[in-house]
Amino acid sequence: MNAEFMWEAIRLSIQNIRDGSGGPFACVIVKDNKIIARGTNTVTSTNDPTAHAEIVAIRNACKALKTFQLTGCEIYTSCEPCPMCLGAIYWARPDRLYYANGRSDAARIGFDDELLYEELPKKISERRIPTKQLMREEALAAFHEWEQKQDKIKY
Repeated sequence: MNAEFMWEAIRLSIQNIRDGSGGPFACVIVKDNKIIARGTNTVTSTNDPTAHAEIVAIRNACKALKTFQLTGCEIYTSCEPCPMCLGAIYWARPDRLYYANGRSDAARIGFDDELLYEELPKKISERRIPTKQLMREEALAAFHEWEQKQDKIKY
């Protein structure tokens, strides 16, 4: 762990507020003790609900490294990742994750992810957004083709 990298995430989170780009969140991704990517929350300035700091930083890091995995990297984020960002972090497979503010700190200022934590373990039929499976048999055609593909890149 290197406090210098967390300080950069915190600095960026404050700057993001002042710039009016989005919420008070930022993230840096480090490889070989060097920052390779930065990201800030740009949800409101880009009208993209997925533009959380961690997602933006992961996209930037993968582009810079020309890979879809962040093996050998560390993620420093100004706040504990929400469920969406945590999922993206696990898909990216970094070596370590460090965060500053906790999810209860975020909830106190209006960024409460508790609904998501409550919804995830529920049965699909019990979730707030009505959800129904359609055309599974037809959609399996893509999965069968993927299974047969000889030159697929596994992830």
